[in-house]
Amino acid sequence: MNYWLMKSEPEVYGITHLQQDRQTIWDGVRNYQARNFLRQMQPGDLAFFYHSNTNPPGIVGLMLVVKTDIADPTQFDSSSEYYDPKSTPENPRWQTVLVEFVESFSQPISLTILKEKFSSEDLLVVKQGNRLSVMPVADVVAQKILTMKNL
Repeated sequence: MNYWLMKSEPEVYGITHLQQDRQTIWDGVRNYQARNFLRQMQPGDLAFFYHSNTNPPGIVGLMLVVKTDIADPTQFDSSSEYYDPKSTPENPRWQTVLVEFVESFSQPISLTILKEKFSSEDLLVVKQGNRLSVMPVADVVAQKILTMKNL
């Protein structure tokens, strides 16, 4: 099992949305490095749900990767802000995953706390200027985050 961190703005799609929906595809990722991380995910992997562009930003819950290698449907929708005219159903450029709600943390683990506990080499989200919406989390770091959720 691998661990990941996936960012979303709570007003766009937050942990409460996922809790209500139970499952969702993680669509709209349009960064090649983040897409490549999505391609590496496997069913059974766990992902930390991170609220970005909010005050304070931080990890707010946990989700399970249920299905992988899904063509992101927004790339084919000409009315979507994520439409990609170079992408075709026969040769999609953007893949995504299906995730399922696992839990919402009683208290968010803020970016400030994450910066106190981890270096940018340990956890990419604390690196200044990092704008990736999907990133891997090392097992040892993930285990530490999981113990922090109960503090």
